Amino acid sequence: MRDTGTDDPRVRVRPGRRGSRPRTKIRPDYEDALTARVYRVDRGRYHLVMDDADASVVAIKARELGRGSIVVGDHVKVVGDTSGRKDTLARIVEVLERSSALRRTAEEGEAAGTERVIVANADQLLIITALSHPEPRTGMIDRCLVAAYDAKMEPILVLTKADLADPSPLLSQYSDLDLRVIITTIDEETGDTRGVDDVARDVAGHISVLIGHSGVGKSTLINALVPHADRATGEVNAVTGRGRHTSSSAIAFDLPGGGIIIDTPGVRSFGLAHVAPDTLLEAFPDLLELARDCPRGCTHAASEPECGLDQATGPTAARVESFRRLLEARHSAEQF
Repeated sequence: MRDTGTDDPRVRVRPGRRGSRPRTKIRPDYEDALTARVYRVDRGRYHLVMDDADASVVAIKARELGRGSIVVGDHVKVVGDTSGRKDTLARIVEVLERSSALRRTAEEGEAAGTERVIVANADQLLIITALSHPEPRTGMIDRCLVAAYDAKMEPILVLTKADLADPSPLLSQYSDLDLRVIITTIDEETGDTRGVDDVARDVAGHISVLIGHSGVGKSTLINALVPHADRATGEVNAVTGRGRHTSSSAIAFDLPGGGIIIDTPGVRSFGLAHVAPDTLLEAFPDLLELARDCPRGCTHAASEPECGLDQATGPTAARVESFRRLLEARHSAEQF
């Protein structure tokens, strides 16, 4: 060993080199952490509502939770200052187990193929579709239905602007599905509404997500359901037939009748590459018996030579057709 000429332990053999702190296996004890729900995520700040005190709190997340691991709707454990006072920050230390996760797969750019959770712990998906201006797109509806079935959420089709077009042609395409449909009209100038009470009744006591094209009336519906929400509404471009984005991020609101409603930004694409055919088939329990005759690896597509679903007759055959249309929607290029 090298002789340093001293027995003083404070003297280093190589003084120019940094020392290292001894590692410890002791981890913080978060037994006293409180629980809260995430209502909004904004540039690394998480806006929460505490479960017990009903206080609104801003928090950051613990480093060990990783990047992008917390979304609106998540139920979390929080430590630190949970008073909600101005300029105070709490810290999220754990994300509790999710009861559901609404996902989409990125289809564009460097993130293509990456699966992402949009909202957590919701039990209903409200698919908002305008009957006119902009025109309804069945591809979007189909994709949202697939996403809802994959997330084990109850889909509800909400048709807006019923004063501008007859809903019958669109509804005929979904008559073979066990799908709840609500038809609405909201006149912002006169305040007259139709169907909003039906929506309010269906979302009361639930955690519901609104999704749809820009310009279909999501923000208008939110304002009708939650008077203090004050969501900005936008016009539809007369040339492109598409609306302007008025919601830039998901945000949750407490409903007057109980429950939570979550507004999501209008997205341009909604990838579903992560959804397996058998997962989608679970949403059609009446077809499961037929599918037992399928050979191993069957995708249940119409092109499959020995698919058990081909045995369907009568009304069941129409159900098979609807299922296969949704199956095809997983890989379609439908743009929001």
